[in-house]
Amino acid sequence: MASQDWLDKDFYAILGVPQDADDATIKKTYRKLARKLHPDQNANDTKAEERFKEIGEAYSVLSDHEQRRQYDQIRTMTRGGARFTAGAPGSGAGFEDLFSGLFGGGSGNVRFTTSGGGAGGQQDLNDLLGGLFGGGAGGAGGAGFPGGYGGQPGFGAGFQQPMKGHDIAATTTLSFRDAVEGTTATLRAADGASVTTRIPAGVKDGQKIRLRGKGGPGSGGGPKGDLILTVSVSKHPVFGRDGDHLTLDLPVTFAEATLGATVEVPTLSGDTVKVRIAAGTPSGRVLRVRGRGVHHGETTGDLLVKVQVVVPARLSDEARAAVEALRAHDEGQDPRADIMAKAGF
Repeated sequence: MASQDWLDKDFYAILGVPQDADDATIKKTYRKLARKLHPDQNANDTKAEERFKEIGEAYSVLSDHEQRRQYDQIRTMTRGGARFTAGAPGSGAGFEDLFSGLFGGGSGNVRFTTSGGGAGGQQDLNDLLGGLFGGGAGGAGGAGFPGGYGGQPGFGAGFQQPMKGHDIAATTTLSFRDAVEGTTATLRAADGASVTTRIPAGVKDGQKIRLRGKGGPGSGGGPKGDLILTVSVSKHPVFGRDGDHLTLDLPVTFAEATLGATVEVPTLSGDTVKVRIAAGTPSGRVLRVRGRGVHHGETTGDLLVKVQVVVPARLSDEARAAVEALRAHDEGQDPRADIMAKAGF
């Protein structure tokens, strides 16, 4: 949506990219800034919150090819200085370089001449600029050009290029389970209406969902912009995530890891599965429970269980005697000999 903001703000400078930056560079730069400035990472930081809104506005324009084209043309025109020349009252009139960028005039002049309608053959062209610079339609004096043109009371009505409304950024925070299993979220659209949308199963932290037609209103009969929803996922006290796999750290005793055991492991769905710990399992070994991860489209990930051997802080006399007997049995063995040799010692 063209507005005064498009003249006042340099969206390229806001994102820190050159004017000829390609889509991939703009997207990568925005994502990096969004992660750094996200409100969840900058609690009670009003400056970071304002910057987050600014980069969201800049990205919504520069990531849309049509809006970016219109933005570049308007800024090019204002930097070059549009020229207006008028003929004598009642004789028709010319407009030089008025929208040469918008209408393909190149380096030459774009000339608008009028004939018929109104005194002296003048036609109103009021809304030609009204849509770009915030003026209304018709009315004495014209939009943005008080006193009219060529002695006429304004530039007329009805000529405005259809423009899509601006995109609006919004965020929602989901629990870990809702992000994995899918849920619904209720948001507020630009016009104040309540919007309920489905959050698909398997959505990731930082993922964006585009709700078309739920953004700012268009102008000149153009469509509404979109609402860009950024999803933030809360951490789970037990489970983690690696792509479509769920992860879990499983504590086991020294005896279970040494002698082997079958233990129960919780799943995100609320039930448990039994996992076999083989004798001699070291800490850090990953055991895979197939099909107990994130269901995403037609695929389902696994539950990856990492064994963590728990060393007791205190031992009974009997346990200590058993461990000392084990140490005596292992005397002469050095499990670090291999790494020392590889390190050159």
